[in-house]
Amino acid sequence: MFQQRRLVQCLLGAVLATAAASTFAQQPRMSPEQLAMNHVPAETPSWVEGEVRRIDADTRKLTLRHAEIRNLDMPGMTMVFRVLDGVALDNVKVGDKVRFTAMSDNGQVVLTQLQSAN
Repeated sequence: MFQQRRLVQCLLGAVLATAAASTFAQQPRMSPEQLAMNHVPAETPSWVEGEVRRIDADTRKLTLRHAEIRNLDMPGMTMVFRVLDGVALDNVKVGDKVRFTAMSDNGQVVLTQLQSAN
């Protein structure tokens, strides 16, 4: 009897874990519009200094060498950012010094504002 109860508990645990993982995997990502209009960050994004290393206008990605991003608790580094729709990329070129704000969207860092600092 004890072994049957233990087997049922193990099976129930496995089913619940599978259901939870499936639900998490199916959660939709926020569109850039939803992110811009509905997302309230835990901390207001602050302006960060950076330097443009690469621009991919087709995929709206920007590679920046940047200082610490405090609202994301991220040290300075060089990384690729997804750029929010509506943020102009034609005002900067590789090598430009820039200021930007960024926030997290389901674990992906998104650049939300961009200004030339030259």
